Amino acid sequence: MKLNDSLCLIVLKHALLSLALTSIAHAQDAAPEATAAAEDTLNLWGLIQQGGWAMYPLGTCSLIMFFLIFYSWKETTANKFFTADQLSTTSDALQSGNIEQGHQHLQDGSNLLSRALSPALKKIHKGREKTENLFIENLEAEENSVSQWVTYLNVVASVAPMIGLLGTVSGMISAFQTIGRGGMGRPELLAGDIGEALITTATGLVIGIPAMIAYFVLRNRLNSAMIATAQAGTDLIEAADGE
Repeated sequence: MKLNDSLCLIVLKHALLSLALTSIAHAQDAAPEATAAAEDTLNLWGLIQQGGWAMYPLGTCSLIMFFLIFYSWKETTANKFFTADQLSTTSDALQSGNIEQGHQHLQDGSNLLSRALSPALKKIHKGREKTENLFIENLEAEENSVSQWVTYLNVVASVAPMIGLLGTVSGMISAFQTIGRGGMGRPELLAGDIGEALITTATGLVIGIPAMIAYFVLRNRLNSAMIATAQAGTDLIEAADGE
């Protein structure tokens, strides 16, 4: 009887050992598959798909943001407003009393100062005040044509988080509808809806924050350039007026 009991214990131990080894082997086989599944879920395309419909307008906002940053930066470079050589040659000609030559040097620059000041210099014989007023009007018009592109960045910075929030609301509505259909006991059914809600919010902020930073940087860059251009134009008007 004791021998049979001993044999039974040995067989039971071998069975348990075999079961444990089999479980470990299955776990090791399943681990790479789980890792691969997690990697597939966390890739960029997977996140875009999980974000749902809101990712399409958000993607459009991101493309617009990059275009506006590049274009506004190009349009606010120093040589788009005036150059040192242009100021020097124009000032020398105006101080010598040669208005036509100074006007020609100014137009050769083909920049913002040239477009704003050239029409005003034609009125210099009607007085300095009239010339300055016309120059200021032209300068404001030129500033508006550049600043509108910078302002669009502020629009993107405001709209992108709102679209992300709308996507979040859409995802939460879908999650509650899933719960209403009996998904409370199956949390995996809620994963897509919750993922949509979180991903769209994060994407909206990722677009909105850089757009807002770029807006303030470019606006200050434009303001500094316009102040320098206004001062340069005023100096040229003084040179043309003989003061």
